[in-house]
Amino acid sequence: MKKTLLCVAGAFIALAMFTGSNTNKQKTSESASQVVIAPAPIEDGVYEAEFHTDNSMFHVNEAYDGKGILTVKDGAMMMHVTMPSKNVLNLYEGLAEDAGKKGAVLIEPTLDTVTYSDGTSEEVYGFDFRVPYLEDEFDLALIGKKEVWYDHKVYVCNPVLKGADEAETSEETSEIASEVAQEASEYTIEVELEGGSGRAGITSPATIKVTDDGMILIIEWSSPNYDYMIVKDVKYLPTNKEGNSIFEIPIETVDESLDVIADTVAMSKPHEVEYTIHFKSETMKPIS
Repeated sequence: MKKTLLCVAGAFIALAMFTGSNTNKQKTSESASQVVIAPAPIEDGVYEAEFHTDNSMFHVNEAYDGKGILTVKDGAMMMHVTMPSKNVLNLYEGLAEDAGKKGAVLIEPTLDTVTYSDGTSEEVYGFDFRVPYLEDEFDLALIGKKEVWYDHKVYVCNPVLKGADEAETSEETSEIASEVAQEASEYTIEVELEGGSGRAGITSPATIKVTDDGMILIIEWSSPNYDYMIVKDVKYLPTNKEGNSIFEIPIETVDESLDVIADTVAMSKPHEVEYTIHFKSETMKPIS
């Protein structure tokens, strides 16, 4: 699961710049203010959508799997994408030859913080731009540190309303977990580990013990080199002395991911690594 901090707020602010809509499509413009916007074919809301370009050098940050945040308000669409770095300085809604003309409206970057799967973070640039229509190319020029404008054809497609699928899945899995919890005292559940270098893992399915005090997750690492874990500021030690490191950690729910810190002694010196454990609640079943 990839963690990301997108500047959705920037998209809402930029929406105030919209000047109206028109059913005609226009692929080029003399200035950003002359871009003709078609009415959005989807309802108002915040969506996750794919962002495609004509050049592999111009793409979304790897942490976002080629997607950005599409905000639809009053029938107009605004896209926010996070870049891999700070190398792109401005965007322009139109052709490169028009970007340098007097009165051209340039898109200034936002400062986005990206958290990668290995737990590292960095600040990069992001941009908000109008989307005239979905599934079809439009012009979006960019300028980098070499101070040269470049033309690009881009398009936005496959919008998915944020929160809709998650809410439905959460409700279903909560009911499943609740029903299962009344049947037995030990269960198995499939888990996924996110973070670190990717070399270490945890056994899946994992075991959950239900006691009078709550649920206990039993974690077995693929390495014997983890000497403690920290969950919600509480340190836990391994329950075994030989073999791969095993920990017993109290959890409150299987409907939400669990952030943990695990200390490994496999390197030249002990090193704390941040991980996230994702539960597949629908796979939870009692141990017969």
